[in-house]
Amino acid sequence: MTKKFKDTDMQAVIGWILRAGVLVSMSVIFIGGVIYIYRHGQTYVDYSKFVGVPDFVSNPAGIIHGIITGRGRAIIQAGVILLIATPVVRVIFSAIGFIMEKDYLYTGITIIVLLIILFSMLSGHAG
Repeated sequence: MTKKFKDTDMQAVIGWILRAGVLVSMSVIFIGGVIYIYRHGQTYVDYSKFVGVPDFVSNPAGIIHGIITGRGRAIIQAGVILLIATPVVRVIFSAIGFIMEKDYLYTGITIIVLLIILFSMLSGHAG
């Protein structure tokens, strides 16, 4: 006899995913902050002119290269991306849970929510 899947089991998994995502992203941001402060803690900041975000932080390839080379800002940016990805992963696991429960109405709703999130992220349009 197979064990029946329970709603409480999936809720526990989703809870652990959210906790782990926040803890991992917090740790990555902390490590990046320590590296950044270690390298730039004594730097004089001139507030009379604005210097924007470096180019390597604004694109995925630059972030990956920055992580490999140990740049604090890139590591912090990766932690922020992980934090943003955490609820998206939660929606994906919710859809998997609804599929396993054979609750097709909520599966459809969850997939629509996931598509809206992905469309908003890729297009840059909000709301």
